[in-house]
Amino acid sequence: MRWVKQAIGYWCDDIIEGKCRGDGICVAVLDTGIARHPDLHGRTVGFKDFTGSSVKPHDDSGHGTHVAGILAGNGTASNGLYAGMAPGADLLIGKVLDREGNGNVDHVLNGVEWILSEQTRRGIRIVNISVGTQPDLGATQKRMFLDAVEDMWDSGLVVVVSAGNYGPGEGTVAVPGSSRKVITVGVPDTELPLVQKRKKNVNYSGRGPTKECVVKPDVFAPGTGIISCNGKYGRPGEHPYTMKTGTSMATPVVSGAIACLLSKYPDMTNVEVKLKLRESSVKIPGTESGWGILNVGNLLRV
Repeated sequence: MRWVKQAIGYWCDDIIEGKCRGDGICVAVLDTGIARHPDLHGRTVGFKDFTGSSVKPHDDSGHGTHVAGILAGNGTASNGLYAGMAPGADLLIGKVLDREGNGNVDHVLNGVEWILSEQTRRGIRIVNISVGTQPDLGATQKRMFLDAVEDMWDSGLVVVVSAGNYGPGEGTVAVPGSSRKVITVGVPDTELPLVQKRKKNVNYSGRGPTKECVVKPDVFAPGTGIISCNGKYGRPGEHPYTMKTGTSMATPVVSGAIACLLSKYPDMTNVEVKLKLRESSVKIPGTESGWGILNVGNLLRV
């Protein structure tokens, strides 16, 4: 993930001096869970499985562990080479998706209720949801999902969600990324690394406008060919890191950057965070449908 940080201006003076690592910030993640990994050791302050009955942290998919590594991995297994965005942040993990990355709205809604119940006790500031609905989901369920994430925003949490991978046509942003309140993250047109190069450019990120004419995504971040923690590490032949692509990967890049911001300015509200993110983003080709691409150097300057 080092190249991602450099690409978005991550190496500002505060980061180099270790002042803004997300210390003291708790981020809730709703995903496929979290596996044991040296980069994430001792970082999980709470875990709950809404897809089964397990009480121990686990991840039968690997998606959630990859997301957690992008957000808050400390790079132990790579001597810091693949450290995440906010290696000082704590994680509260809700498993709402199964081994195939599938789930139902009820699991997500239960996860949201849990986060709200733990918000004060755990000091949760940010919620990362790299989950989006399928296009054919019923209108009632979509509305319930939207209401739930907006309840979290109204409670003062910074809610960061993925735009989904159903783009690039208009109106393809996934729920809950269509919410006008939450921060929706997309991926700009991206040239693939050589190891994944089947075609020159990838253009998959969901885009607005929504049915309510809301411009989406709000902000863009790298999400193609991202190297992060391998949830299968520890099994024979498994490397500590693996590569994945999608708006799911871009979302924790932004959540981690916000954790760094809040560790520097802990009194900022979620509305102030959103405004700061908007004014600090940089327009580049492929991000015209939103504010621009994340630039953490700009974000941390006042």
